[in-house]
Order: sequence, then structure tokens, then C-alpha cells
Amino acid sequence: MYRFDCILYRFIKNVNKMVIELKKIGTTLISRQTGKEAFLAIQPILQSVKNEEIVEIDFEGVMTFSPSWGAEFLMPLFKKYGQILVLKNTHNGSVSLTIEFLEQIENIKFKK
Repeated sequence: MYRFDCILYRFIKNVNKMVIELKKIGTTLISRQTGKEAFLAIQPILQSVKNEEIVEIDFEGVMTFSPSWGAEFLMPLFKKYGQILVLKNTHNGSVSLTIEFLEQIENIKFKK
């Protein structure tokens, strides 16, 4: 079961953001099942996102990020939030390659 303290609200430069810090979910994000569980766990809080809010996924501290976890967590978020979904701190090789892979197979482009 995932805790909801991975969600932070911030007001920065007049922009409302919901920040999801993935390191609070885990630093090794690899299985399809745990990706799906993480996505389901944050649903109650995501229901409060307003149209003008940015949903920011922060990868800082994530060591391993697999395509299967990303497919179950990021793709439903992208389908729901589209261009208000922003990925931050994606410089880790595992993270950047997985994001690139998901963009290619889904024919999409994440906002960074």
C-alpha cells in the first residue's frame, strides 16, 4: 500500500502545482503490478486537480524506472492530464531511456 505523502501542493510563481515525488513511493520502480498499485493509490488525491493546475512528476532520487512500471503509472496520467502533466528531474539514464521508449511506442511527447 502506498502512502499519500508523496503528493505536495505548491504555489510557485503564481502557478498551482500538484507535485508527486516518486522517491517517496520508491527508488526502484520496476514491476507492472506496483506501477498499477501506485497509480490507483494516488487517485483520491488526483481527483482534486483543477484544470489550471500542473501535475508534476518528480523523478529526483529514482534509481531504476522500468517501461512496465511507467506504462501502468505514467500512461494513464498522460491520457487523463495530457499537457498539464510535466516530468521533472528525468536526467537519470534509466528514467530518460524509459520515458523515451514510452514516447516512441505510444507516439506521444511528455512535457519536461
